[in-house]
Amino acid sequence: MMVLGKIKELIMSESMSFVVGTVLIAITGMCCATYYNLHKTNAMKSNIESAIVKGIDPVSVRCAYESSDSVCIAYAASHGKVDITPKK
Repeated sequence: MMVLGKIKELIMSESMSFVVGTVLIAITGMCCATYYNLHKTNAMKSNIESAIVKGIDPVSVRCAYESSDSVCIAYAASHGKVDITPKK
């Protein structure tokens, strides 16, 4: 009976270690993702501010970071030279 109690205690401590480890990995992943997004946002902010000082359109700087945004697509269409004539 004593051996059975020790085996049950060992199994419970291993499962608790697994749960604690999994929670720590999840929290670490969330912290890393938050840090990455915060760093990316701060870099974009500083680049936009320096572009304004230099007289560059800030929308073009923003679109350099996020090109799949609908604002960036409309910006590119309005400022780009799109040639739709067929090539010979």
